[in-house]
Amino acid sequence: MDKLVSLCKRRGFIFQSSELYGGINGFWDYGPYGVAMRRAVEQLWWQEMVDSRRNVVGLDATVICHPEIWRASGHLEQFADMMTDCRECKKRYRVDQLEDPTTCPECGSNDLTEGREFNLMMKTFVGPVFDEEHAAYLRAETCQPIFTDYNQVRISSRQKIPFGIAQVGKAFRNEITPRRFTFRSREFVQMEMEFFCRGNEAMDWYNYWHEERFKFHRDQLGFDENVLRVEPHDELPHYAQAAADIEYAFPFGWGELEGIHNRGTWDLTRHQEYSGEDLQYVDHDTQERFTPSVVETSCGLDRLFLALLCDAYTEDYAETQKEGREQEQRVVLRITPRIAPVQVAVLPLSRRLADNTEGIYEDLKRQFRTEFDVTGSIGKRYRRQDEIGTPFCVTFDFDSLEDQAVTVRDRDTMTQERVGVDQLKSYLAGKVYG
Repeated sequence: MDKLVSLCKRRGFIFQSSELYGGINGFWDYGPYGVAMRRAVEQLWWQEMVDSRRNVVGLDATVICHPEIWRASGHLEQFADMMTDCRECKKRYRVDQLEDPTTCPECGSNDLTEGREFNLMMKTFVGPVFDEEHAAYLRAETCQPIFTDYNQVRISSRQKIPFGIAQVGKAFRNEITPRRFTFRSREFVQMEMEFFCRGNEAMDWYNYWHEERFKFHRDQLGFDENVLRVEPHDELPHYAQAAADIEYAFPFGWGELEGIHNRGTWDLTRHQEYSGEDLQYVDHDTQERFTPSVVETSCGLDRLFLALLCDAYTEDYAETQKEGREQEQRVVLRITPRIAPVQVAVLPLSRRLADNTEGIYEDLKRQFRTEFDVTGSIGKRYRRQDEIGTPFCVTFDFDSLEDQAVTVRDRDTMTQERVGVDQLKSYLAGKVYG
């Protein structure tokens, strides 16, 4: 993890927010390569969950919602962790994260305060007066606005049950002890889908979405099955009739990537009760009236991003070491080409060839995330691209002036293949998109 965190900062993937002023714990900024890769993952998720399906539509709701939403959802009463402080070293801990809740892991003192509840909602105020009447909250999860907008979305999109509503957006939790890089943050992005169905069909849909989401992580993102597992909940949340997590084997242990829950009718029933509005569904074919059950898939984009980097990070040795020198070690991010921050790097062998290579770069960047790099030796440029996970490097050399062909280097095998410029786009499309 230390090596990965260092690489993320050095190469512009992720770094501490407000670092100029000493940083702020639990908040992270994504640099150029981080933004490119995170957007690619998000777009792949959206394509899988919305664009390729007839019965799932999208939503983009506000971060600040009516505070009564969070009362109805139970967040103002039940969304809390137990917190304790060490009176000796002044460290603060979540009680459930302590191996021994009577002992401080930092200094070994047994002088800890009594555990007390700490609500994780981030509070703010709407309007010019800072009092309880104008209090509001940054959303702690993206699903609640989906429930409150459910009827409007259903009517406007002319959807019939069963159907889903998907949303990608920021959520905020005032974590007591943010930790493990971006795994547990105070500001993060969720990719959620709420699927509305009949109660007697909910478990079938729950099992269906389990299979679909596991296949997405394995087939689309490239995780091996030996680093993924489905872990059912021993204790169910108050809103759930069934729940399980898709977990990844991080360097620090198994951690949740995505939760799949059968939420039953809990959410719509609560919002119907607190709002006084009728949220029941009427089947016009059968005249049946009922409150839909909901099956949820909820994936943390930041955790998924971290898992992809952990999975991709590799150290190996270059086979092309120079005679008389030790074998050269290289750091490689073996990121699936579809979501790599840079999919193709265009590298003129010499600065004198830069003008001749510009046209290739301009042509490729219309179809691929492409970078043009002319600084340093070709070996150093290869290593730089290896560290940011670029799967293919295209080198234009002096022979290219004669044969109108370029050398394509594969990141993982380091093999090189000569490809005609007129065939380059179709060749790379087959490699990147399959």
